[in-house]
Amino acid sequence: MSSASEGRFHTADVSWITSGPRRATLRTSDGIPVEARYEPCEQGPAETAVVVAHGFTGSLDRPAVRRAARAFAQRAAVVTFSFRGHGRSGGRSTVGDREVLDLAAAVAWARELGHPRVVTVGFSMGGSVVLRHAASHEGRTEARTDAVAAVSAPARWYYRGTAPMRRLHWVVTRPVGRLVGRYGFGTRIHDRDWDPVPLSPVESVPLIAPTPLLVVHGDRDPYFPLDHPRSLAAAGPCELWLEAGMGHAENAADDALLARLTAWLVPG
Repeated sequence: MSSASEGRFHTADVSWITSGPRRATLRTSDGIPVEARYEPCEQGPAETAVVVAHGFTGSLDRPAVRRAARAFAQRAAVVTFSFRGHGRSGGRSTVGDREVLDLAAAVAWARELGHPRVVTVGFSMGGSVVLRHAASHEGRTEARTDAVAAVSAPARWYYRGTAPMRRLHWVVTRPVGRLVGRYGFGTRIHDRDWDPVPLSPVESVPLIAPTPLLVVHGDRDPYFPLDHPRSLAAAGPCELWLEAGMGHAENAADDALLARLTAWLVPG
């Protein structure tokens, strides 16, 4: 896996253009086709578009992602997409490394569709990706983000301190595990180690300012304990929400939390 230099981001194959939802295949700077969906704001034309980055083994069509998209669409346009190796996107998952290119293509598409303000929200693996993206795209007009929310994100790589994370590492690192990922979870996983190791989420946080940053984490998250969000919050300027009773990522984000996230991402 590689964090090679990132160039421009291209879109291709827009399947249909109307005033309602649109589907497209986006082309990343390293040539991976990424499925994406655009939904206009339910209240009419909106300045802001929210780009949603799902967790590992997710996709744009998963019920929890669709529920989040409906909540954000109350006040903004919404772009959802499937990371490489997930859903109908091409390529293989690098579990948070080159996925930054997938997010950048989705952000660039939102700007091409006419939204002057584009914000990102990511869950779990997607949370790590939105942090790294915001740290690496400051000043790049077409792919930059105007605000970032990371929900249930890890602070550091290679964490194995919980049983769910030990199982995830088995899926990612073992040949049999990758077969389970492909046929059990519909996720195609790259078989090579990161080279070089990408900047970690906690190393990314200091590079995000002055872009507004929100870190959200549940106190019952079975994957990443509370030292992860606290480490992220201590690394640079951000707002931290520790949610009582919340589990992990988009599946645990209830309607009340999604409404608060919407208000933070699209104020006013």
